[in-house]
Amino acid sequence: MDIGLEGGFADPVLQSQAGFRTIMDALANPGTVQNFTKSALAHGALTAELVSTLLTLCDQDSPIWLSDSLRHSDVEAFVAFHTGAPIVREPARAMLAFATSAAELPELGQFNLGTQEYPDRSTTIVLAVPALSGGDELITRGPGIRDHGHISPLGLPEDFIGQWADNRELFPRGIDLLLVADGAVLGLPRTTRIAEGH
Repeated sequence: MDIGLEGGFADPVLQSQAGFRTIMDALANPGTVQNFTKSALAHGALTAELVSTLLTLCDQDSPIWLSDSLRHSDVEAFVAFHTGAPIVREPARAMLAFATSAAELPELGQFNLGTQEYPDRSTTIVLAVPALSGGDELITRGPGIRDHGHISPLGLPEDFIGQWADNRELFPRGIDLLLVADGAVLGLPRTTRIAEGH
């Protein structure tokens, strides 16, 4: 089999359903770590978590943006074969964006922020980070969070707090963010307020 086509889900229906539940739980409970119970295999520069998210959320109607390290023929062939999703070069045209590190991620405001009439058409960014804990402590507040929560992912952009504050001010527009690592996902929807810990 062509190397660009190997991998994916062994049981597409079961694994995509399980992945969808995991991702929805992550967005409904911002800042909580949700484990992929039936993860896909990694493929080239795509980590197993990126593959699981990509195969769960992407189809031929969802234009996707890939960071520089993912823009290789084997990854693009993999995406085309398994999802049929069109790959776009401009972040503002993407419904979903995949990046292997914060260093390869444009500023959040460069992505599709949706419109007042169709805020759901904004980009969901899927960012692979070194770990979902062990970094500087951040405080989260907002819908789905009782009082406040604590997160400490490694590998966020240096000016993430400022970028996220600008993103929140656009509500109901704005991007949603999924952080993935260690077989799990942490969701940060646009409604979540994030501040530095004390």
